[in-house]
Amino acid sequence: MNTINHTFSSNSIATRKVSFTSDGIKIAGNLYLPAMMDAAPRPALVVSHPGTGVKEQTAGLYARLLAERGFITLAFDAAYQGESEGFPRGLENPSQRVEDIKSAVSFLSTLPEVDAGKTGVLGICASGGYGIMAAATDHRIKAVATVSGVDVGRMFRNGADGKQSPDVIQQMLDLAAQDRRAVAAGKEEGSFPLFPETEEQAKAQGRYAYEGWKYYCTSQGQHPRSAKTFTWSSVEHIAGFDAFRFVDMIAPRPLLIIAGSEADTLWMAQEAFSLAKEPKALFIVEGASHTDLYHQEEAVIPAVDELEHFFNTKL
Repeated sequence: MNTINHTFSSNSIATRKVSFTSDGIKIAGNLYLPAMMDAAPRPALVVSHPGTGVKEQTAGLYARLLAERGFITLAFDAAYQGESEGFPRGLENPSQRVEDIKSAVSFLSTLPEVDAGKTGVLGICASGGYGIMAAATDHRIKAVATVSGVDVGRMFRNGADGKQSPDVIQQMLDLAAQDRRAVAAGKEEGSFPLFPETEEQAKAQGRYAYEGWKYYCTSQGQHPRSAKTFTWSSVEHIAGFDAFRFVDMIAPRPLLIIAGSEADTLWMAQEAFSLAKEPKALFIVEGASHTDLYHQEEAVIPAVDELEHFFNTKL
C-alpha cells in the first residue's frame, strides 16, 4: 500500500490556525476551508483524532481531503494533549473528549462561512466512540461517522481484539490506585507507556500493537506532540466508559461506520452498528487493517469517497 503524506499541501484549500475553549480549557485547532468559497454558508465537519494522536496526523489528513471535496473541516488537539492546554499532560478523559467535540461544534457555529444547521462529526479510532457519545446527546450534530472507530472503554477492558484477560484491567486499576496514594502523599502523578519500546516487542504483541507502534513511533506517521504516555488517572476514567451505551439515541439522525475487513477492532464497529437504530450504514474497506485507514492511500481514499457521499446526502 502507498502512504499518503500527512503534511501534503493543496492549492484547493486554505488552512487557518484557530482556538476555542472546552470546559474552560483552550483548545488548539486547524480549520480547513475550500479555496473557492462562495457567499453561501457551507456544511462543516468536526474531525476528531485517535486517543494517542494529534491534529497533524490522521485527523488532519481526513480534514484536508474532505475540505478538498468542499466541506469546511476542523481538526483539533484534545484537552491535555498536543498544542491544547490542560494539566496534567497526557490525561485521557472520555468525558472531556466528548466535551471537546461539542465545543468544536459550538466554535464552528460562530463562523460566518459555516451553515450551523449542517454540522457533522467524524471520529477516528477512540474518537469514533467519543463522536457517537457526543452525537447521542447533542442534537446540533446532524450526522456522525466513524473510521476505525472503537470504544476506548472496551479497548482497555477487553483488548483490541476482544480477547484480553479480565485480569489486565484489574491490574491496571491496582496500579492507578497506587498512583493515587502516591499523589496524596505529595508525589507527582505517574504515567504509563502506550507503545512497546522496540520493534521486536511490538511484533511480539501482534499486528494491532505493531502497526500502532510503526505509525506513532517511526517516520510512517510519528509527530513530536502525539501522546506516548497516559497518566494513571486516565485508566480510572476509561475503565468505566461505555461509548456505545446510547448509540440508539442518535436516530433519526444518520450514522456511518467505516472499518477495515482485516482490523482487529472490527468487532467493535460491528457491535456499535448492531446497537444503533436506522438510518445507519456499515462500510467495510476490504483488505484494510485498523491503522491502514489512518494513512494508506488504498484504504483512505475509498473511506473518504464514502464520507463525501454520506455527508453530502445527509447534511
